[in-house]
Amino acid sequence: MALLQKAVTKPESPLAQDIYRAHRGDRDARGIGSDRRIGPKFLHAGPGYGGSCFPKDTVALIKTAQDHRAPLRIVETVTAVNEQRKRAMARKVVTACGGSVRGKTIALLGLTFKPNTDDMREAPSLAIIRGLQDAGAHVRAYDPVGMPVARTILDGVTFADDAYSCAEGAHALVLVTEWEAFRALDLGRMRDLLVTPILVDLHNVYRADEVRRQGFSYTGVGRPADGEPGGHDRRLAGLEVVSYAKR
Repeated sequence: MALLQKAVTKPESPLAQDIYRAHRGDRDARGIGSDRRIGPKFLHAGPGYGGSCFPKDTVALIKTAQDHRAPLRIVETVTAVNEQRKRAMARKVVTACGGSVRGKTIALLGLTFKPNTDDMREAPSLAIIRGLQDAGAHVRAYDPVGMPVARTILDGVTFADDAYSCAEGAHALVLVTEWEAFRALDLGRMRDLLVTPILVDLHNVYRADEVRRQGFSYTGVGRPADGEPGGHDRRLAGLEVVSYAKR
């Protein structure tokens, strides 16, 4: 843990660069998850946790600890990093689009904080949408269940009837919530509907090589971006691969 902390705080150090060169996000998660004391369930890539329970409980725990003069630095850091992570996902989309999304339409698939719910509380999509709008993008979104709630809390967003109408005419497609319906998209059809075939997969649902064979520029989480065949990301993308306590 001390070595990892040093790599994070001093990203230009030789140690950090060794970690970058050695890193393969998906493989690391599988390796850690093979330990039965940890398990693989909550080691999937993602844009951060949300919902009604875990965010509220961590904040309450921090406040209780502070009131008793026993601050919980680890929990405080987890909550801070989670908020930073959500905003970083918007920046990841901007980077995938060549550094600017001003005047572009970005299609978001998934709005709820997890699949099989209409719960939008603390959903990563909220921060991602704000970040994209602040960068000048027009956001179009589709969610199988969450749109009635989303319409009441999101301003300036166009809502689509399905995944394909969401993608039509957009400059990038962003998979935000890993609904089962989004795991089997017709990528060829999606490619033809998009103005530019850019897929930003915030849950690593798809295999990067398969998506690229379909003609997409692909960006995942903790995976080498297009143009980075060496597989290390100097911004510590690999160290953000796990999304703890998503459920």
